[in-house]
Amino acid sequence: MQVSSLNEVKIYSLSAGRSLPEWLSDRKKRALQKKDVDVRRRIELIQDFEMPTVSTKIKVSRDGQYIMAVGTYKPRIRCFDTYQLSQKFERCLDSEVVTFEILSDDYSKIVFLQCGRFVEFHSQHGHYYRTRIPKFGRDFSYHYPSCDLYFVGASSEVYRLNLEQGRFLNSLQTEAAESNVCDINPVHFLFALGTAEGKVECWDPRMRTRVGLLDCALSSVTADTEIEGLPSISALKFDGALNVAVGTSTGQVLLYDLRSSNPLIVKDHHYGLPIKSVQFQPQLDLILSADSRIIKMWNKDTGKIFTSMEPEHDINDVCLYPNSGVLMTANEAPKMNIYYIPVLGPAPKWCSFLDNLTEELEENPESTVYDDYKFVTRKDLENLGLAHLIGSSLLRAYMHGFFMDIRLYHKAKMMANPFAYEEYRREKIRQKIEETRAQRVQLKKLPKVNKELALKLIEEESEEHQATRRRKQKNLPSLLKDDRFKVMFENPDFQVDEQSEEFRLLNPLVSKISEKRKRKLKILEELETQEQEEEEEAEGKASDAESSESSDDEKGWVEEVRKQRKLLHQEEKVKRKERFKEDQQTVLKPQFFEIKEGEEFRSFKDSAKKQKLMKKTLGDRLKLEEKLGTLNVSDTTVGSKQATFKLKKSEQQRKQQEAEKQHRQERKSLRRSASHLRSKRGRGRLF
Repeated sequence: MQVSSLNEVKIYSLSAGRSLPEWLSDRKKRALQKKDVDVRRRIELIQDFEMPTVSTKIKVSRDGQYIMAVGTYKPRIRCFDTYQLSQKFERCLDSEVVTFEILSDDYSKIVFLQCGRFVEFHSQHGHYYRTRIPKFGRDFSYHYPSCDLYFVGASSEVYRLNLEQGRFLNSLQTEAAESNVCDINPVHFLFALGTAEGKVECWDPRMRTRVGLLDCALSSVTADTEIEGLPSISALKFDGALNVAVGTSTGQVLLYDLRSSNPLIVKDHHYGLPIKSVQFQPQLDLILSADSRIIKMWNKDTGKIFTSMEPEHDINDVCLYPNSGVLMTANEAPKMNIYYIPVLGPAPKWCSFLDNLTEELEENPESTVYDDYKFVTRKDLENLGLAHLIGSSLLRAYMHGFFMDIRLYHKAKMMANPFAYEEYRREKIRQKIEETRAQRVQLKKLPKVNKELALKLIEEESEEHQATRRRKQKNLPSLLKDDRFKVMFENPDFQVDEQSEEFRLLNPLVSKISEKRKRKLKILEELETQEQEEEEEAEGKASDAESSESSDDEKGWVEEVRKQRKLLHQEEKVKRKERFKEDQQTVLKPQFFEIKEGEEFRSFKDSAKKQKLMKKTLGDRLKLEEKLGTLNVSDTTVGSKQATFKLKKSEQQRKQQEAEKQHRQERKSLRRSASHLRSKRGRGRLF
């Protein structure tokens, strides 16, 4: 028997442990129980409470004596007698069962809805009658006052089969294309069906008309839910005369009051799996909702989780035994699970020994195997000097570390750190000293930078805290604890300059308020020095800083501003006189500037001309350049204007051109002189 606990709710799994095969003889089973401890300790509440392969549905008869379950393979039904704690009978069927209903108080009248559109009736002796419905069915309900069976499935019609007359009646025409589930209210017999479009239609069987419609698909979509498709209805259950719980295919459970179209509460399983079953537990006002992965129990008024269970295999159906704490599930496995939750209720009378068993387990809790072992990592072994034991029988490898005997661990720790007791003693002494300090006057620790600003913020926070307490509002975050403004109280570059002109004009009353804070700062500094010296503090009278002074009058504020302005004006006059004296004492010396190489000095008139020229408009500058000859504007034949201009040459280009021109002139003069000499020589030869 396994025990789990969630939210301090203990859940006992009665079907845990290995199951013995059916083909074993009784002699071999007894031999296994003697040899195997797990087989001997297991609890078999109901003998052979299982199916060959898979169990799909499980129900309890109204008298509580019989538990019936259907499963595969082959398709069959098994009935278990709780008084005998064993199987009553087993019947095989022709096709798989979609769902079934027990019409009588015991097992004498049963109706099965099968996959092949068949409806099969069984009596106490076995098979009684078989008929067919026009479309494939998915669920049905039995209306006791009229003896009608209502079938819903892959059709827009609800088929009615009257068991008293033995014939089909006129079907109910719905607006839905398909219907998945249905249920009948046990108080006023209102018929409700859940559609594939995410709606719940309510019908009055007496008038055979629709009396209400709930749109659950829109209500199930909230800000926190993420859905991929349109939610359809997968589970439906009435509670009393007014409440109904609806489960969707996207994993939400909605609780409605029939008098309102809005849900009272929406619970999300957060797995995105269809809800398989919804049950009510009236004693504790709980709702049990299950998908294929988890069973959740939550309060129907607040939605708070009570407890939850996650079986090893997928869940197909959940059945809560009436007026008890026994819960049974049909799973995708041969064994059907049985859980006992003492908080939900006592054990049924046929297994009353469970109460005594659980009480003994709570009084004498068994120590787990790991109580005598210590889990250590490889780093811990190196610190203890036991790394050489890795691979030996003294260490058992587990996950990212090892299990070792707790006695060996304590011995190794004492040898590795012999002064551990001294450290423990010092730590205890330090804790005692801190406890005594906590009883003293608690000092306000102020930062090193902007102490007055921090004190001002602390005072404002205390006032706001008192105001919010009266108004029952939420407190705003503190600037001192905010990381964004942390540097303002640590970096001295952010120190407020109280002597600046802006600070004195914007804070005209800062002088009086700062005097109060300075007194508080002095008192706090004195208390800090006393604490550092570990001297006892004497209880004194309240400081003068706590005296209340009214300084918020408008006249006082105006006078303070005028005083500050006069003081600033006088300070400016003193500064001007000091500057004038400094100017008289200083002697001006001529400064010389060096001209770059390759440039010539020009008069300052050229720069003045350029500035004047830049101030003129574009048209004036074009006219001036036309006069100088650098620009020529002419009209074309097309009607537009054509402008030709000469680029201004730089100083280097101008010098280069002058040098080239001079060089050409020199060469020309040399050529002329050479030709003149040649002509003279020729004339001399002739004569």
